[in-house]
Amino acid sequence: MSSPGTGTLPWRFGEHALQLGRFPLVMGIVNVTPDSFSDGGSFLATDSAVEHALKLGEDGADILDIGGESTRPGSEPVSLDEELRRVVGVISKLRSQTDRLISIDTTKAEVARQSLLAGADIVNDISGLTFEPEIIDVCGEFNCGVICMHILGTPQTMQNEPVYGDVVSEVREFLSARLTHLESRGIARERVVTDPGIGFGKTAQHNVELLSNIADLRSLGRPVLIGHSRKRFLSKVLGRAVEERLAGTIGVAIAAASQSADILRVHDVRETKDALLAWHAIVTGHPTN
Repeated sequence: MSSPGTGTLPWRFGEHALQLGRFPLVMGIVNVTPDSFSDGGSFLATDSAVEHALKLGEDGADILDIGGESTRPGSEPVSLDEELRRVVGVISKLRSQTDRLISIDTTKAEVARQSLLAGADIVNDISGLTFEPEIIDVCGEFNCGVICMHILGTPQTMQNEPVYGDVVSEVREFLSARLTHLESRGIARERVVTDPGIGFGKTAQHNVELLSNIADLRSLGRPVLIGHSRKRFLSKVLGRAVEERLAGTIGVAIAAASQSADILRVHDVRETKDALLAWHAIVTGHPTN
């Protein structure tokens, strides 16, 4: 019998019925922004963003996560029209060229709506669907997948000396309350993945504690997404600049996978997928491919 926080968990939305927990899904990051902390400006043009996303799919990404607004610490919000301009065309072109799952990384209800109309499958909301509560109705209308994340404050304020009594229990309680609220609004629990929000209103110590207790978060009965790629807390762990954090990112990915993390959101898909395949072959005694 599996212990709490281990074993497989269903994720069902639209026409998709996934069983997560056997091997992590890899979500590839596509930032259609000029100012994201790691790759801002690299894929701002629609064609370059689409090309990058397709390459991530070829590299093994199971989900392509498209974002048009940077949420790095201290980032400034962008207008609705600008965010729509950045992402809708990318999603539409991608949908015509790939069958990979597509998620829209947004907190805006109208961006979610237009992205779902363009072919997205999942809404990935860093606010836990709290910044614009109308986004819950949009998700209900489209029967899409939902990723519900914990954040303390906003991107503008979240790193201003965040404080918790017990970060793991407080994040778990927030996510539990959001699951209950979403269910009351017609979003079935089986449609929701939770995300502890690594780097979103947490110190390096808070992030490490959360990453050490993924099973505790999975005890809510929902899959857990971990978004740790190249993030600032790794500078505390490694003493490395952002462009030197690939090995650390992969190390955290393996540690998370060993705790049954369900989805890993990363920039470097090929390298992460290779590491996961090698890890899985050793722990199971069988090559994955």
